[in-house]
Order: sequence, then structure tokens, then C-alpha cells
Amino acid sequence: QVQPVESGGGLVQAGGSLRLSCAASGRTFRSYGVGWFRQAPGKEREFVACISRSGGITSYADSVKGRFTISRDNTKNTVYLQMNSLKPEDTAVYYCAVTHFAETVVARRQEYDYWGQGTQVTVSS
Repeated sequence: QVQPVESGGGLVQAGGSLRLSCAASGRTFRSYGVGWFRQAPGKEREFVACISRSGGITSYADSVKGRFTISRDNTKNTVYLQMNSLKPEDTAVYYCAVTHFAETVVARRQEYDYWGQGTQVTVSS
């Protein structure tokens, strides 16, 4: 079993940047694809970005394309989400999740096996 743990959330002004981290214990973390999702109050949890096991395949939601970058360091068992040019509408709880579909784009949350507890990101206008 893999237990992801998110960190790096906080309060930032519009136009600012944050970097989220998703770390997990266990050697098998590097065997999984990893995704970031977010959920704003009163809304469904939505896909943000994902990265394959090797890091060679990434995908982004249209709403964050060009502003967010997902990357991973398998030597540190960590996946990152660099968020630039943040907007108030990016405010949400951000979740990291892992999937056994390791070398393809996975945007449906039903295809993820393990989830973290989430980290709050608040963007003020």
C-alpha cells in the first residue's frame, strides 16, 4: 500500500506561486502514476494534472495549462506541482493520488487507487 502525503499549500495573492509536494513512503511509489486533483467548496473534485511512472508523460486540465507544471523525483519518492500565475479560482483543497495505470494519462478519479488527505490552497484577489 502507498500512502501519499501532500504539503506546500497556503495563502498567496493572485499572480503568485506555490509549489505543492506529494511524498510517499515505500519503494513502490515510483511504480505508480501520480495525479493532482482539487476540490473547491460546493464543487466536484476535478482533475488538475498527472504524470506517468517514468515522468515522460504528463497531462493538464485546460484551466491550468501553461501555468502549472507537474514533475517527479523518483530518487526522493516525491511528485511536485509548481503553480504559477495563481488566480482566485484556483482556491481549493489539492489532493495527490496514485494509480496503477502507470504509463498513460489518467484523468478520471475513479482510476486512482490511493489518496492523500489534501492541502489547502487559497488565492486572494
